[in-house]
Amino acid sequence: MKDLTINHIPVLLKEVIQSLKITSNGIYIDCTFGCGGHTKEILKHLTKENKLYAIDKDPSSIKIAKKIKDRRFHIISGNFSHILKNFRKQYTQEKVHGILLDLGISSMQINDSRRGFSFLSDGPLDMRMNPTIGITAAQWLMKSNLKSLSKVLYNFGEERFSKKIAKTIIKQNQIIPITRTIQLTTLIKKIVPKRRKHPATKTFQAIRIHINKELDELSKVLKYALKILAPNGRLLVISFHSLEDRIVKKFMLKNSTLPFIPSGIAITETQLKNLKKLELKIIKKFFPTQSEIHSNPRARSAILRVAEKKGINE
Repeated sequence: MKDLTINHIPVLLKEVIQSLKITSNGIYIDCTFGCGGHTKEILKHLTKENKLYAIDKDPSSIKIAKKIKDRRFHIISGNFSHILKNFRKQYTQEKVHGILLDLGISSMQINDSRRGFSFLSDGPLDMRMNPTIGITAAQWLMKSNLKSLSKVLYNFGEERFSKKIAKTIIKQNQIIPITRTIQLTTLIKKIVPKRRKHPATKTFQAIRIHINKELDELSKVLKYALKILAPNGRLLVISFHSLEDRIVKKFMLKNSTLPFIPSGIAITETQLKNLKKLELKIIKKFFPTQSEIHSNPRARSAILRVAEKKGINE
């Protein structure tokens, strides 16, 4: 069987290691193990006192992770939104020093046509990140109505032809069910005019996000990560499209910016600070270099945002 991890290149790897500010006894969590690129590099920078945990819901990723024989490393199977539940017992006193989220789908998932994520190769229209749980994309399309389907395509894919695509999908499913990626891709190409990106990009993205509840999961993990981060601990998030990045940016700003007070209202600086406890400070935003994009085109749209939990005396 072909090794689908061969072409995997972790995005913004140097910037991730630099931003984690790894300490000699720190505890770190890679919330999105994927093919293990970031995890393996983090391990190279740890001392024997460090601990590194990784999380992934994809059984294929869990298999890869279990091949790593290192007493400092532990893999957890499941959704990263369960981070608080998974670490509450071990780290109730905010002891995690760094948390990484590399969002979206991995190279391994895209390259495996059996998973149904790619519009460039034919395969069953599945799109589940954990193929043992929930319904497939094909099953969801079959039961969707015009309103719900067009809403998903517009909200999660920002597809301006959402209603036309939704109508065509529903009509086609009444004749011959859409069960393969090539069927859906062919249908979309007849509706969406040629553009810089492949015509099916936005529709596939929207359906995948909906099937896996990706944006809900992201909002939850950000909130819970803040609870287990130690003072001065780092939160790193790599996003690949505006929907993800908007959520991350809004979260970081909300927890690092004092509330707006209209002019004319008398309030002291101390009272202002007491209105809201600021838990984060924004450190930096990174983009891939042209060199990285050249060697790894999938890094093109990546954005790494870094924030730090405020120290005890801040």
